[in-house]
Parts: sequence; structure tokens; C-alpha cells
Amino acid sequence: MTAMKTGKLSAGWCIALLLLPPLTGLICLGIGRISIGPSEVFAAIAGVFTENSNIPQLTQMTLWNLRLPRILLAALAGAGLSTAGCAFQSLFANPLATPDTLGVASGASFGAALGLLLGFGMIGVQWTALIMGALAVTMTWLAGSGKARGLSTIVLSGIMMGSLFNALVSLVKFVADEESQLPAITYWLMGGLNHASYDSLLLGAPPILAGIVTLFLLRWRMNLLPLSDDEARSSGVNISLLRGITVVCATLITASCVSMCGQVGWVGLLIPHMCRMKFGSNHLSLLPASISFGAVFMIVVDTVARSVSAQEIPISILTAIIGAPFFIILMRRSRGWSL
Repeated sequence: MTAMKTGKLSAGWCIALLLLPPLTGLICLGIGRISIGPSEVFAAIAGVFTENSNIPQLTQMTLWNLRLPRILLAALAGAGLSTAGCAFQSLFANPLATPDTLGVASGASFGAALGLLLGFGMIGVQWTALIMGALAVTMTWLAGSGKARGLSTIVLSGIMMGSLFNALVSLVKFVADEESQLPAITYWLMGGLNHASYDSLLLGAPPILAGIVTLFLLRWRMNLLPLSDDEARSSGVNISLLRGITVVCATLITASCVSMCGQVGWVGLLIPHMCRMKFGSNHLSLLPASISFGAVFMIVVDTVARSVSAQEIPISILTAIIGAPFFIILMRRSRGWSL
């Protein structure tokens, strides 16, 4: 039986999904405006364990201080956004649901823009974005939840809350200094991994990893998310608790991703659909595939963004250029989506 029917991945696919992100990251370590050959990359990696001093200082700094943090952040953000998109698509039984369905990305973007306006450092900007992202989702949930309200009301509340925080972002840009603050805010909102550092990863990685691991452990129960309350209760699962955990995990992931690399679109929409076409809708296989391919996609896109021109291309531009036509092709080939 195929993975689409049983939800079980073959041993070959399990190995491939585990190895694809680190292998992609290893290849991309040597790619950039400063080209580093495979032998130098392997020598630098070996030098970490052997303390080999023959490796040029410029090579070491380029690999460990510039490229490795970016690759780690790209892998985390890609895996996280794909996981959040997959979770929201199942939760709301909506193939167009994205990590920003509940307004978390808009709230986090406002927090980051506000932090830049107030002159915070990147860690301060990251904290402000995380807090505002959580606040946006809390306001969405409070506005849309209730005894007589369902998930569709929460989605509508998320749309309204996203519009509110987008307006607040515009207000921050309106009052920002045109020469110093406005360019920084505008460029940050386009999305980019150029501010990646080990310090920012120490703050942003734990929420992403916690959300991914929790949803991964609950992936067999996530198949129940599109069911009605009565159908879910008949299976013996506390569907309200499961939905709450899903929302909290997806919110932590999305807010942390946005706080570190700005708004990056299409990853949470495109990657789960690609994986659904190959592996089916059973989350036992769909979620691991989304995690792996999301990480690979972001590593490749970020490598292109920092390598193809002298000036780095904002990553959201590339994801849209790649994602929009590819999504149309997938949609035409699949003749519609099913969850």
C-alpha cells in the first residue's frame, strides 16, 4: 500500500527526508559571492574537530559567521512555516490557509516595525515582534471564539485583525524618519535572512523547534482536525484541546519566524500542497515531508537571494516569483485540492 493510503513512509523516504536538509545546507555552504570549493568546505568542517590552522581565516569567517547562521535560520524558517501552513490548512479545512490566517504575521510585522522605529537592536526587535504576534492571535481568538461561533468566525476575525495590524504597520512607516528609519523598516518587511546570527537563533529557534516537535508528535491526531466536533468526539479525542494546541504551536512558529526574517510568503501555502500531491493527506507522512521540503526550499531560495547579484534580493520577492506560477501549475495538474 502507498503512503497516501496508510500514512506510513517507506524506509527510503524516511532516510531521504532526514538527509535532504543537511545535504542541501552542506552544498550551499560553498555557494555565494565568495566561492568556496567542496574540498575547502570539508577541510573547514574537519578543522573544527582537528583544530587545523591551515584554513584561511576569511574562509572560516565566511562559513561559520556568515553562511552557517543563515542556513540554519533558513532551514528552521522553511520547516516551521511549512508546518504551520500544513496545520492551519487542516485545522480550518481550507486549502488556502496560510501561517498568517490568524493575523500572527501581521502582528509580528507591526512589532518589528515598532521596534525599529523606537531604535531597538535586533534582539529587541525580535522580542517586540514575538510579543505583538502573540497579542494578535490572542485578540483574534477572543474576537472569534464563543459558544455560537465556529472556525469560520475565527478565520474572519483573523482577516480583520490582520488588516488592523497592517494598518498599524502603515502608520509606523508614515511617522518614521524618511532617511534612516523608513528604509530599514521597508527592507525588513520584504523579508531577508541577512540579520541571522547565533544570538538571534538562540532566542528564535526554541519556539520554532517546540512547535514543530509538538505537532510532529501529534501528527496522527491532526487527521481529525477537519472533522466536525461530533465526529471527533466519537474517536475519543478532545478536539478542543487539540485545536488549541495546534493554534498555539503554529502561532509560536510563525511569530518566531517573522521576528527573525520578516514576512516570507508562499512557503506555508506551496510546500504543504506539493507534499500533499506526493504523499497524500495523512499527516503521518504529510507533516514530515512538509518539514523536510520546507527546509530545503528555504535554504535554496536564500542561497539564490544572496548569490545572484551584488545586492541581496529580498527573499519574499523570490518566494513569490517562484511560488505563484508553480502553485498555478500544481493547481491545474491536480484539478483542485482535497484535505
